Amino acid sequence: MKKVLKITKMFKLRRIFLALIQIGILYIFSLVGSFLGKVLHLNFPGSLIGMGILFILLRLGIFPYNWVVIGGNWLLAELLLFFIPSVVAIMQYMQFLHREGLDLFLIILISTVTVMVSSGLTAEMITRKGGKAL
Repeated sequence: MKKVLKITKMFKLRRIFLALIQIGILYIFSLVGSFLGKVLHLNFPGSLIGMGILFILLRLGIFPYNWVVIGGNWLLAELLLFFIPSVVAIMQYMQFLHREGLDLFLIILISTVTVMVSSGLTAEMITRKGGKAL
């Protein structure tokens, strides 16, 4: 039984180590995107440029999916934690929210519905194609 626990702990440590390395790889793509955005004077967030480059490399099979899957899944699982500071910061602008709150609410509602509908339609299209994206 002790041997099983030791193996389980080693597996967990290995997985944590892999996740940290993969998050580092994702961060490097973000830095490269930021650099390209500055050099090419693009009015677009560098992190999105970097993720676009990663997406292209993944689709072309140049960059292996398993090099970022554990770290990416962890970041997605903890995504809500990344939004907490911004929600707390919004509380400093209560006067603005009282003035423009309804407009902001409508924008958020419309954009959320748009994302939900487009995600659902995309998933439906992929399902109809037999699970093959693009």
